[in-house]
Amino acid sequence: MKKNMSFADSIIRLVLGIIIGVLYFTHTITGTTGIVLLILGAIFVLTSFIRVCPLYIPFGITTCKKNN
Repeated sequence: MKKNMSFADSIIRLVLGIIIGVLYFTHTITGTTGIVLLILGAIFVLTSFIRVCPLYIPFGITTCKKNN
């Protein structure tokens, strides 16, 4: 798959994923909302490492200047 996320986009997703994880494991967010946000945070971390966002693909969005 071709990368469709810029470095800045992946850093933002990584930071958001880490913040959500910290909030969940410190019991700041709990219950169903906490679980949903934890899953979203995990997806953010995963997509930040592979630098491919599946939601960008159908819309043809890319934040990369050079599409590798």
